Amino acid sequence: MTVVPCAIALGSNLGNSQHILRSALLALHTPPDLEVVAQSSLYQTVAIGPIQPDILNACALVNTTLSPQDLLYRLLHVEQGFGRVRRERWGPRTLDLDVLFYGQAIILEPDLTIPHPRLRERAFVLIPLAEIAPQWLDPITHRSVQSLCGAIDPAGVQRLGAIDQPIQP
Repeated sequence: MTVVPCAIALGSNLGNSQHILRSALLALHTPPDLEVVAQSSLYQTVAIGPIQPDILNACALVNTTLSPQDLLYRLLHVEQGFGRVRRERWGPRTLDLDVLFYGQAIILEPDLTIPHPRLRERAFVLIPLAEIAPQWLDPITHRSVQSLCGAIDPAGVQRLGAIDQPIQP
């Protein structure tokens, strides 16, 4: 079995989002087929889309033996376990999990695009990802995450601290 490094984005803005994100990382960690090897700090961002609460975001690095499709299904299953209901695009959510990178693969399928198609324009993804994988190369642009991060406006993304520590007001 080949182990593939992957990057995943996590977000939540309904319920106790910090607890949900921490619990989702624990739910994802299911060796030997999926192992969380690093996690970013927690960040707060104004939500995209309809009026809704701010979103807490983080990124994680995982090693997996799952195929890209099976990884997607695992993420969707974990989302459902935390009560995710998809009512409207970019609407509020208890948990959102996205595959950002699957090794250096480029995948264009009807239900799965890797690298994530909007990661290069989203500070709330690039900033936490740069914290844990600054040298990861985007297989499309061949630029590092750190370089991509330096090319975006960081306004509106606030670092709150470690995901497993209480948020300080």
